[in-house]
Amino acid sequence: MDSEKEIIISFLFKRSGKEHLKFSELYLALSMELNWFTPDDAKSFITLALEENLIEKKGDLLKPNFDYENTTIPIGFSPSKRVFEIKKAEKKEEIKETILEEMIKILIEKSNLDKSKITKKIDDLAKEKNITEEVAALLIGKEYILNFENFFEKVEESIFKG
Repeated sequence: MDSEKEIIISFLFKRSGKEHLKFSELYLALSMELNWFTPDDAKSFITLALEENLIEKKGDLLKPNFDYENTTIPIGFSPSKRVFEIKKAEKKEEIKETILEEMIKILIEKSNLDKSKITKKIDDLAKEKNITEEVAALLIGKEYILNFENFFEKVEESIFKG
């Protein structure tokens, strides 16, 4: 029997008539066209499908990593909320917090400011510029002439995967 995630992915690809789709095409179909998920849940679903190897990324395109054409889609199918009973989402948040915490520790050491001032500075900049806290921490690090290059890839990954 096919998993619910496989059925969702199969439905999207069969519906499109294409073997490869862009992230945005999957995202828009799930959130706007079918109205199955909120925009954030649609992004999370696609990210989870990538992590679980249900779909694979080749360049800018995504394709199922299983025989989606032979997947049976029940009549009147619509996904349940069980799709999001996920431990991986919690794990991703922990990773995101860890990146930010690492940057905050370095900022505290190098700037001689306490944690509450650094945190407030990050929060204020993030709100002012409408950016993530991690990106704000990178900018503040630059202000203090810190080398945060080792965080670039981690921050970029946290933005695009979650």
